[in-house]
Amino acid sequence: MASKKWLLLAFFLFTTVLSDTTDITNLIAFKNSLGNPKPLSNWNPDVEPCNLDKENWTGIICGKNGSVLGLQLENMGLTGTIDMDILAEIPSIRTLSFANNGFGGSMPDVRKIGLLRSIYLSNNNFSGVIGNDLFAGMSSMRKIEVQSNKFSGRIPESLTGMSILVDLQMQDNEFEGEIPNFEQKRLKVNFANNRLNGPIPRGLMNQNATSFAGNNLCGEPLTNPCKISKHKHTLKTFIITIVAIIIVLAIIILSLLIIRSKTKPKNNYKYQQTTKLNNNPYKFNTNEIQLHHHEDEEEKNPKRTKNGEKLQFVRGGRERFDLQDLLRASAEVLGGGSFGSSYKASLLGGPAVVVKRFREMNNVRKEGFYDHMRRLGNLSHPNLLPLVAFYYKKDEKLLITDFAENGSLASHLHGKRKPNEPGLDWPTRLNIIKGVAQGLDYLYEELPNLSLPHGHLKSSNVLLDKTFNPLLADYGLTPVVNKHHGQEFMVAYKSPEFTHHDRTTTKTDVWCLGILILEMLTGKFPANYLKQGKGGSSDLETWVNSVVREEWTGEVFDKEMKGTKNCEGEMLKLLKIGMCCCEWSIEKRWDLKVAVEKISELKERGSDEEYSSYTSDGDAYSSRAMTDDDFSFSANLKPT
Repeated sequence: MASKKWLLLAFFLFTTVLSDTTDITNLIAFKNSLGNPKPLSNWNPDVEPCNLDKENWTGIICGKNGSVLGLQLENMGLTGTIDMDILAEIPSIRTLSFANNGFGGSMPDVRKIGLLRSIYLSNNNFSGVIGNDLFAGMSSMRKIEVQSNKFSGRIPESLTGMSILVDLQMQDNEFEGEIPNFEQKRLKVNFANNRLNGPIPRGLMNQNATSFAGNNLCGEPLTNPCKISKHKHTLKTFIITIVAIIIVLAIIILSLLIIRSKTKPKNNYKYQQTTKLNNNPYKFNTNEIQLHHHEDEEEKNPKRTKNGEKLQFVRGGRERFDLQDLLRASAEVLGGGSFGSSYKASLLGGPAVVVKRFREMNNVRKEGFYDHMRRLGNLSHPNLLPLVAFYYKKDEKLLITDFAENGSLASHLHGKRKPNEPGLDWPTRLNIIKGVAQGLDYLYEELPNLSLPHGHLKSSNVLLDKTFNPLLADYGLTPVVNKHHGQEFMVAYKSPEFTHHDRTTTKTDVWCLGILILEMLTGKFPANYLKQGKGGSSDLETWVNSVVREEWTGEVFDKEMKGTKNCEGEMLKLLKIGMCCCEWSIEKRWDLKVAVEKISELKERGSDEEYSSYTSDGDAYSSRAMTDDDFSFSANLKPT
């Protein structure tokens, strides 16, 4: 056990961050923004706020390393509003308490402190509606107390998505409407004395009945059951009838369209979906999209058709085919991504290829597009999906690549599986991340002039061949995509440096690698990737950091990841690597070479002596809570 703890301490050293002059300046500015700052008279800019874990200033919460962890300004008669912009400039803050004062105005924008763990605003004069998405992405938040104010409107839905929230006090306000469904197992709530109505959701039926008193609520744990009125029953029947009529009409219209399409002369080629869609390994939603190739246009302008609709092959030693072969091939729609739709085309007597249609490259000149595609075609690495050919047209581009038999990593991590179908085990995940790192390292070497050699590294762009060897896809496209569209959808632009400073660097791809590592280890999808535009809060890495510091370390790892016997040490090493790649500070974030080297050193499992306590796959996770000294990261999870 001693050797195990020594190993953990060696991997996760606790780094100290002392309060600097910037923190002092921001704290003084916050004091001066208050309406009645007299109780904070000993906030002296010539004195450090903290002497290690002892506070020199009234109401300052200090960490063991001298950092300012929070403010506890309670019962001081403070007035005015709370300036969250100033407090957000203090990166170490984790808790704020302004209870029992005279603050007013609307609810402070807590999202500006993404790693905030607790907020206490009870017994003040706050009022107004709390935004429905105010707490979106606040994955570190554990305690929220806003009781005894004048808040109104509905209870924010975003509160239900805070996975580690344990205490929610909202009583004695003017909230109205129905209570959203909370499913956090350890959560304690209090909604008493508001204007709420409707049934108590299933996830809160285990709460104390007093938490719902003073409202117009029904259902457990209250004694009055919910009654369905005759009017509601009649309305429900009416809605069902209308929906049934609409469905019948839709079926009739669809049948007529099918009959019409069968009798209509076919004057163009198109991709046709096959029965293979039901077994599509990519596991995406399907929809039919045509590649228009009109015979009439060919007859009117044969020269344009001959020169403008020719596939350009960029890889030697490959069987050649032309656009007509693709148009005649049976195809299944693999899905629609942020740039366009993808198809699997099965050529007659030839290999299966993937055709990806791009519509967001319209600003790229033909010569520049040709040059860049040939450059990508010259790349060759076991962990890159080879670009075989491309097709250029002013308003549409096609990229043709090989087909990966086992679909995407995303489909294996997050897609629905058949009963008794196992998820990816630890050895497979380790092999995949090693291949991803090697492929990314190769891109950095071969594309040194690009600040984003990949730019769109995510689990859906990591494909798996028949032996589960990883193949990076959609790499090196930043020079040819529409800039605005790229910033809306590409994951490199979800990084903190672009979100906060509108720039990317050669370490931005490293950030994406770190998020991919955390996604593979936790089995959780980075939800902020789904947001258009800037990435906002980085929900996954903040959740990981919060859990390892305050919860059970074993909760970090995906419970469906089998084959983990005696592997905890190596899994923790990879977790550490992922967090070091996810440093908000670019200066502190690892270089790619360092990350690749550390990843290459990982093994499938440690020695039996070091991890003898882990005796089976079902008991492969730590059964005790880890402290900061046991398990701490150097990751500074807030931009400075």
